[in-house]
Amino acid sequence: MNGISRYILKQLTVGIVIVTAALTCVIWLSQSLRFVEMIVNRGLSAGKFLYLTMLLLPNFLSVILPIALFTVILFTYNKLLSDREIVVMRSAGMSHWALSRPALMLTSLVVLIGYALNFYFLPVSYQLFRELQWDIRYNYSNILLQEGSFNVVSSGVTVYVRERTSGGDLRSVLVHDARDAEKPTTIMAARGTLLKTGNQARVVMFDGNRQQVDKTTNKLSILYFDRYTFDLESPHQNSLERYREPRERMVGELFNIERDQVLNPKDIGKFLVEGHKRLISPLSALAFALIGLAGLLTGNSERRGQARRISLTIAAIVFLQTASLGLGNVAARNLQLLYLMYANAILPILIAWYFLARTPKRRRKRKPAGLVGGTT
Repeated sequence: MNGISRYILKQLTVGIVIVTAALTCVIWLSQSLRFVEMIVNRGLSAGKFLYLTMLLLPNFLSVILPIALFTVILFTYNKLLSDREIVVMRSAGMSHWALSRPALMLTSLVVLIGYALNFYFLPVSYQLFRELQWDIRYNYSNILLQEGSFNVVSSGVTVYVRERTSGGDLRSVLVHDARDAEKPTTIMAARGTLLKTGNQARVVMFDGNRQQVDKTTNKLSILYFDRYTFDLESPHQNSLERYREPRERMVGELFNIERDQVLNPKDIGKFLVEGHKRLISPLSALAFALIGLAGLLTGNSERRGQARRISLTIAAIVFLQTASLGLGNVAARNLQLLYLMYANAILPILIAWYFLARTPKRRRKRKPAGLVGGTT
């Protein structure tokens, strides 16, 4: 690698690190706001909250890296054109491919990272994310009962606490259990405490009563107690199994999915499309890079800037990204259209490659009008 290629590669590397970090922080912040409810209502610790949101990073990076690469290539090469450095490099005998070599080297690294993310890190991290999210939502040991409000801890169970003491005791407790629609139960107690035993949580109440209405006879039965224990966990909760989404599965599993492994047989198309996306999406980095290079390096440099070519290049990337999302949904409903996803990924690479490989035609210099047909 010569000094010029190292010079361009250094600018590209620094740029993609900065742009990727900035985009990742913005998307991570916007997505993490969805989980603030878990901190407020579930007592999620700051460490577990950070771990939960960090597990989403491979999913972000698989989308961010190609866009960051295109942005950096566009910015760097446009700056080289504006500073007339590209003109000097061409005068030194550098071809389109020689000028593109640093960007293509960085693109190769991004493509490899994309395949590593799609084949391993994305399914593993997303599976850990879903398991932790499931545990937080349905493991009642994570419940934080807010005082002065009705806490819906599960479907059919509502707990009200007037006050929580510094020692964790509950004052004026009300529990409404409507899991049995025929016999809803209301429990009131002067005080209580929340106990966590293993994966279960229960409220132990003292000095209260238990009221139950039998809807078939419309009779009210009241039981007074000195101590009463109420399990917040449904007796069927432990038997629930979490359904694994397509993004949680490895590529080999996506291509060998059976009808009895999905909730709806019609969803098999979603699993197959997800598998093909894992193969295709890293190629978008190569397509975006070649389109950016072809848009800026081909053609003649204009003193007024490259605004027109940059606009057309950005429009092409937006069109390809939109088409990729749309074709994925279409192919999931009709698997015979899967070839359109591959065409959308490969054709832009071939077209941009052709324009970069094409030798530009040199313009003929016009003679001054006074020299045509003789001398002045």
